[in-house]
Amino acid sequence: MGETRHSVRLAFPSAFEMIDLVQVVADHVSRIMGFDEDALHWVGVAVRESVINAIKHGNRHDPTKTVSVEFEIGPSDLPDQLVVLVRDQGNGFDTTALPDPLAPENLLKSSGRGIFFMRSFMDDVSLSRLPTGGMEVRMVKRIVRNA
Repeated sequence: MGETRHSVRLAFPSAFEMIDLVQVVADHVSRIMGFDEDALHWVGVAVRESVINAIKHGNRHDPTKTVSVEFEIGPSDLPDQLVVLVRDQGNGFDTTALPDPLAPENLLKSSGRGIFFMRSFMDDVSLSRLPTGGMEVRMVKRIVRNA
């Protein structure tokens, strides 16, 4: 018998104006999960960074391209993890070629920290090219419940 999971899916054109909507959904889902205020904040930062990257770097602000965000919680009876999938329709990139944002030559740059933040604030982050084109960022945040 498989465990039941619940999900919320959003799909929208590549426009920064949509980030606030995604933030509201991320906050609401995080509250349903039972995350404390710190975890709720950091999940929100990771989701925002991922969506900004999808709009800016993935879809290059092209309003004809879509960003999709899926929040999945499970199992439904006592959720213990939140999975967030962010997908774009861009050209993708080589995930092994990301510059180190902590390297001295990158410390003063105004960009390049989004994926670093995602990896810092979430329990698991993976980036992969989609077979249909574009990139997918998969982020997991677990909650530890006291027995």
